[in-house]
Amino acid sequence: MSKEVEGGSTQRAVFCDFDGTITAVETFVGMLKEFAPKQSAIILPQMYARTLTLREGVRQLLESIPTTRYQAMLEYGDDKPLRPGLPELLQFLGTQGVPFHVVSGGLRGMVERVLSRTRVGEMPIIEGVASITALEVDAIPGQAFLTVPVQRFEAGSELVAKVKVMEEYGAGERVVIGDSLTDINMALQADLVFARDRLIDYLEQEQKPYIPWQDFLEVRDRLAERWGVS
Repeated sequence: MSKEVEGGSTQRAVFCDFDGTITAVETFVGMLKEFAPKQSAIILPQMYARTLTLREGVRQLLESIPTTRYQAMLEYGDDKPLRPGLPELLQFLGTQGVPFHVVSGGLRGMVERVLSRTRVGEMPIIEGVASITALEVDAIPGQAFLTVPVQRFEAGSELVAKVKVMEEYGAGERVVIGDSLTDINMALQADLVFARDRLIDYLEQEQKPYIPWQDFLEVRDRLAERWGVS
């Protein structure tokens, strides 16, 4: 299943990272370390220190991986646990008419596989997601290495410029949920940020207010309180 971003407007919208946010571990980074260990040891620290852009670093890492490993890369996320409470958050947002957009700097194929394996009632979680925006990678048969084509939302320092995705929607209140480097720009433009892990450190440096969180039940409860929902 594939979901594309479409323009529109809503009073509120939630924009959520995937790796380390929806998943309980950093799936994309873990995958890079698994399939490009030598390059990751050099490039990832530069990206975290913000001396190398995400746009440059992620493209270099992915394009160092043999095309024949692509299917195994997608399968890497199959056994990774989801952070608790996502079905409950999606059910709550559904009752409020608030769309939930997944915006990831990781592989689209992996995001779709993971969101399709877990259910909310009778439906896979992916059915409750308004849109998925993530990296598109070409694994062309006979080509030695993966290629990363120009992305629809590629801009500035990012392969997936999450702020550009947010701008596709005319939401009056933009809620961001994230955990790391790829979420900084999106978080800085949000009306409300739920932050954990590395993202907290970055937001502290930028003096951007945020709400710390551990699971999606906490996010649901804080949103219900903010929106006056009993």
